[in-house]
Amino acid sequence: MNTQKLLNSALNGLDTLGFQLDSMGITSKVNRHNLAALIMHEKKHLEGEWESLQVRIERKKLRLAGALSSLESRVDPIVRPLLGRIARLRSSNRT
Repeated sequence: MNTQKLLNSALNGLDTLGFQLDSMGITSKVNRHNLAALIMHEKKHLEGEWESLQVRIERKKLRLAGALSSLESRVDPIVRPLLGRIARLRSSNRT
């Protein structure tokens, strides 16, 4: 059975269920149009949540990059003289 036939069968079943519920006086809001509207609404909601998550991740990345840059700028004046001394000690040990 292909996808289109399966989809049509499911939608026809939904319409039949909606018709039966409506004829019993329970509700008239079960039909393929309301289902499509609900699906589209949830899709847009999920898209918004995904965008929000992406923004939070980018903000964390930027904050981390700034912290690393700040740390590097503070450590560099301390580490550079140490590296120079280590390099001199290595070169003096080789001779």
